[in-house]
Formats: sequence, structure tokens, C-alpha cells
Amino acid sequence: MACDQYQCSVTAPALDLYSGKTSLSEIWNRAPSFSWTAAKIYAIWVVFQVLLYICIPDVCHQVLPGYMGGVQDGARTPAGHVNRYEINGLQSWILTHTLWFANAYYFRWFSPTIIFDNWIPLLWCTNILGYAVSTFVFIKAYLFPTNSKDCKFTGNIFYDYMMGIEFNPRIGKWFDFKLFFNGRPGIIAWTLVNLSFAAKQQELYGQVTNSMILVNVLQAIYVLDFFWNEAWYLKTIDICHDHFGWYLGWGDCVWLPFLYTLQGLYLVYHPVQLSTANAVGVLLLGLVAYYIFRMTNHQKDLFRRTEGKCTIWGREPAYIQCSYSLVDGTKHRSKLMISGFWGVARHFNYTGDLLGSLSYCLACGFSHLLPYFYIIYMTILLVHRCVRDEHRCSSKYGKDWKRYTDAVPYRLVPGIF
Repeated sequence: MACDQYQCSVTAPALDLYSGKTSLSEIWNRAPSFSWTAAKIYAIWVVFQVLLYICIPDVCHQVLPGYMGGVQDGARTPAGHVNRYEINGLQSWILTHTLWFANAYYFRWFSPTIIFDNWIPLLWCTNILGYAVSTFVFIKAYLFPTNSKDCKFTGNIFYDYMMGIEFNPRIGKWFDFKLFFNGRPGIIAWTLVNLSFAAKQQELYGQVTNSMILVNVLQAIYVLDFFWNEAWYLKTIDICHDHFGWYLGWGDCVWLPFLYTLQGLYLVYHPVQLSTANAVGVLLLGLVAYYIFRMTNHQKDLFRRTEGKCTIWGREPAYIQCSYSLVDGTKHRSKLMISGFWGVARHFNYTGDLLGSLSYCLACGFSHLLPYFYIIYMTILLVHRCVRDEHRCSSKYGKDWKRYTDAVPYRLVPGIF
């Protein structure tokens, strides 16, 4: 609404409200409302992604060296269950974008600006799906849970609805709510939304600025990295530890596609043509950030796959040997690496993520605060994740975790935090 009515200013509406020039109801009434056109667009989008997810087995892993797709095992759940997943996100992304470009340059079934042109009505539609999915899995947990031993009932209905009861709610053998909504309607849409913003900039101004190109390229690298490493994603906090409720369901449907694309939206209203030096600087920051993010995660994945029998930065990695117990009382052993980037800080992958987030924002210049909401939000999110993850690890590993934090004293920034 700030972009639609106030040219992306976040202070102008606040000042108008403070001075009495307008009211929240007037701002609300001026905003585009739900439309059946947007509903049809979004329904087709979601159904198409569901079909790609459950009906087309992955073939990319058969033709792309190094890519791990097809049927993969997930991490062991707290109850000791190991789910199997059909990893075909990269294939879905490729097919979706192939059709997008085929339409833009050949079929012309719809305008490439269709997403921007229906932006706020689509916001209504994503909210409807987000709350519908969250409510469905909440009721499902009581009536027909996928695995009752992995359900977590706290006794607080509000908390259970927000954070989820079921660990991996499923319909049938392969439709996993957590994997689908984490990766498909939101993240695949992320790059399409940016392309639609670029098309709108071309339509309005006759050119696409280098800042818009940078945002599209840097964020596309992140999205493609996600799908290339989708099998690795099965071992991350979202899949391994979070239950599926409103936090993930609504967040993946609404928060991700609308808030993660703020830079592109801003650049439609305020096209920024960076100097060559500034553009190169933003690009280098984004690439260095991606290198840190990817290599940090690669080191952890390599260490896990080889059980420490590998080399990190040219030498055998050091680690802390830990033990923990599952809910059924069985004991397991684990290793926490303290070499490579994981010896620099305990969450150095988040540091790379934050630097990448900053590069997207810097591409927009310094005229408005709105594009920088993303780095502010990501800082809050990842710092909170650090604290939450470490609290869980402390409870899980006990005194072994204290040995680990003594060996690697910093969380994100060496010498600071």
C-alpha cells in the first residue's frame, strides 16, 4: 500500500495519519481489493505447482552431474521416523521458467507484467491460502495425523496453531506440506515476481536499469542454489526441527513472495541506474556473500557425509564428539565441526546470508527506507534463529555443547557477536 499510494515512502503515510490528513480506513479503502481475476491466476499457479510436485518424477539428477534429486531420505524425526521425499524442485523451477519465457516471447497468453498488475489482489489470494492451509493442518493433527508420535500438543491452542502440531503433515505417500510450501509456490514464484517487475519497468520507462538486473541476478542465484541443494535442505532447521503451522504455512504463502521481493517492487516505482563502480561493488558483495554462504554449508555437508573423513581448508577437520538421546531413550553420537568456516563462527552461513541480503538492498540506493526492510528483517530472523537453535542444541547435547561454544566462541561475527 505504501508503494501503491505513497511511492514506496514509509514515512509519508505515518505523517498523514499523524497530521489527520488521512485515516487507516481511507488508506485501506483506496487499496485494490480481492478480484476473481487474481483468484484464477493464483489457483492456476498453485495447482500447476502441485502437479509438477506430485506427478512428474525428477529426471534432472539423471542428466546433471552432481545434482541430488529423485527419491531422498530426510533426517530422523524426534520420534525416530525417517521420511522419504521426491526431490524435483529444480525440475519444477526449470519447467516453470521455460513456460514463462515461451509465453513472453512466443505464445503471449498473458502479459509478463501480470504479477505486478495484480499485486495487491494476489496478496488477498495468498492470505486466503495461507490461513486455509494453516487451519487444515491444525485440524488434521487432531483427526488424522500422519505420525501421531511426532505431534506436539502444548495445551495452548494459539501456540499450536501458530507453530504447528504435526512435524511432517502429509497427504498420501509423497505430498509433504512442509517441503511443498517451503519450496514451491513461494520460492519458485520469487524469481517470476522479479521478472514481472523487470517487465513492468521496461513497459513504463523503456529500459531495465542495472539495479533491477542486479536484484534479479543475485536473487536468482540464491533461488537456484536452494533448488540445486534441495536434498541438503532436508537436513536444515525448517525441515528437521520446525513443526508445520501458521508460522511456515502463512509465511511461505504470503511473507516470502511479498516481502522478499520488495527491492524489485521499489525499483518499479523508483528506477535506480547505478554508476559502474557502484554496480560492480554490489555485484562483488553479492557474489562474495554467496561464496561464504555456499562454502560454509558445503563444508558442513561434506563433514556429515564423510563422518569427518575429509579435508577442510587442506587439513583433517577437528570436531567435538557429542552424544544425545531420542524420545524413545535410544542414544546416538554426533560430531560438531570446529574447522573451516565453522571454526570462525558457529553460524557463519547466516553471515553470508546477511551479506547477500544487504547487497540486494544496496542495489536500490539510499533514497528510501523500504528496500532496507529486508536486511532488517533478516537480521532479526537469523539472530533469533541463532538463539533458538543454540537453546535446542544446549538442551540436546548438554555439557558437550559447552565444550563446543568454548572452542568456537562467536555466533555470527568474529570478535563482535
